[in-house]
Amino acid sequence: MQACPLCCGDALSLWHQDARREYWRCAVCELVSVPPAFHLDAVQEKALYDQHENDPADAGYRKFLNRLAQPLLARLPAACEGLDFGCGPGPALAQLLEEVGHSVALYDKFYWPDETVLLRRYDFVTATELVEHLADPRATWQLFHDLLEPGGWLGIMTKRVRDQAAFSRWHYIHDPTHVSFYSDATFHWIAQRWGFVCTLADADVVLLQKAL
Repeated sequence: MQACPLCCGDALSLWHQDARREYWRCAVCELVSVPPAFHLDAVQEKALYDQHENDPADAGYRKFLNRLAQPLLARLPAACEGLDFGCGPGPALAQLLEEVGHSVALYDKFYWPDETVLLRRYDFVTATELVEHLADPRATWQLFHDLLEPGGWLGIMTKRVRDQAAFSRWHYIHDPTHVSFYSDATFHWIAQRWGFVCTLADADVVLLQKAL
């Protein structure tokens, strides 16, 4: 039997199946995941990301990102140092945060692959529309924890699972690069496992503060 890619438990059950993929739910952490047999390879994955148009100058995109930026900024002191993890080819969120006086390093495995930025700690880390793409979420959540200073903030944007009926009709599962789906309960499990305080700030915004 496959193991949950987040908690490594084996209490998985088939939650949904469509013409392309299977979706399995863990009874422990409540992550819904797509088995590796249905994942794209790196070349296929990047080809889809290359089609995205995330222009930092686009007012609509800035408004979308401000749904994370504003509640995060409300919690940060002045002149913090942060990391935009999975920033994509146009790091618009980093630009928004730098405009108000913070400094932001960039990392993206396809577009900004400089791993030296992963060797230090930050006051905050952001990951917008990233965690749903993680084939190995446990490793990345551990990395998020390790990247943060004590008391640091982790800002996440991802749409959240509601229930099984809604999941079956959910447009979010039709993106073949989306392989990990989180509910409120999943984020509370993550907070307990890695020592965060969890705030569900919006329908798709989660803020987690690392313990001091």
